[in-house]
Amino acid sequence: MKDKLLIIFVLGLLMSACSEDQPGVIDENQNFNENDGANNENNGTDQRLLLNGAIDLDNLLNYANQEIPEYINKDNAGSNTISNIEASLGRVLFYDTNLSSDNTVSCASCHQQEFAFSDPEVRSQGVNALTGRHSMRLVNARFAEEQRFFWDERADDLEQQTTMPIRDHGEMGFSGNSGDLDFDDLIERLSGIDYYNSLFQEAFGDQIITEERIQDALAQFIRSIQSFDSKYDEGRTQVNSENQNFPNFTALENMGKRLFMDGPQFQGPSGIRIGGGLGCNGCHNAPEFDIDENSRNNGVIGLAGDQTGIDLDVTRSPSLRDLISPGGVVNSAFMHTGEFSSLEEVLAHYNDIDIAPNNNNLDQRLARGGGVQLNMTQQEITAVVAFLETLTGSGVYTNEKWSNPFN
Repeated sequence: MKDKLLIIFVLGLLMSACSEDQPGVIDENQNFNENDGANNENNGTDQRLLLNGAIDLDNLLNYANQEIPEYINKDNAGSNTISNIEASLGRVLFYDTNLSSDNTVSCASCHQQEFAFSDPEVRSQGVNALTGRHSMRLVNARFAEEQRFFWDERADDLEQQTTMPIRDHGEMGFSGNSGDLDFDDLIERLSGIDYYNSLFQEAFGDQIITEERIQDALAQFIRSIQSFDSKYDEGRTQVNSENQNFPNFTALENMGKRLFMDGPQFQGPSGIRIGGGLGCNGCHNAPEFDIDENSRNNGVIGLAGDQTGIDLDVTRSPSLRDLISPGGVVNSAFMHTGEFSSLEEVLAHYNDIDIAPNNNNLDQRLARGGGVQLNMTQQEITAVVAFLETLTGSGVYTNEKWSNPFN
């Protein structure tokens, strides 16, 4: 019996010595509280890292204080000022397929970073159906006078817009109709996910999830997506106004810029252009290149894809920045119909406007004299395309702050 006690005593000493020599070896059953020193500090650090370290609550990426050129003056953010934590929450929401009823679709499914946050497909695939219109680019959505969103401007602001696709039966499926889950089901789902508990606590001081908070966070993330590192921006910083030749532009690009900026000269009261520019800037205002808030239908009245019917309501357009990728390829098809696959086709549409019967919503700037005929030469078309290509940046396609945190 004494021999057994001696063996147990010796083994106890050896185990104690091993524990002292290897302080990193931790009993998996040992509990630590907030006063447990170094081990708790490491555990606390881990708790501040979300999604495998993609979100570091102690070292958030910069959304709130991005550099904006001094010549950019428009801002539709209103009182929803961008903060690093809310935009970070918005980033996670934007890429999370949990926001769709069957966990297959996220906002980023239709608005992909590599395509300037658009979709190369003419119509985007939702959980139950294809979208009715082509998904517009989201670049520089913040820098516009127009506060309404969607092609038909049915959302009063970006905040309202962000959850409308989530509530749509076809797109993300939380409609509460036709057997769909409703928005309360989404809130319950998100409330059961640890990283949302941490993010909402950090952003709002508690873990309560509401639709308004989701809207604010998503809108902040989307408004943070900006592109001001283009050839155009490089040239704009070297002059006093858009009307001057940019020193970094080719002669063809400067020609295209003048055509874009200057108004056309018409033959009397007719819509036949006999000189001057093309008047593009009247609707797509430089330097933001956002749509004029008073713009109306542009003469494209079809529906996207193989749908039949007409659409006379469309008045909204995204910024003209980043129409083309840095590699010189279109980021996505153009117009709400996605029917144009090149800038040349877009210009051909505006070159000779076809006024459809009963289109009382047609923008009157295009209806002049029974329909504008710009009579562009091939050189003018080539020049305008060359200019529009200078509006393409680079960082928006690869910057980590706008990337998928789940990858």
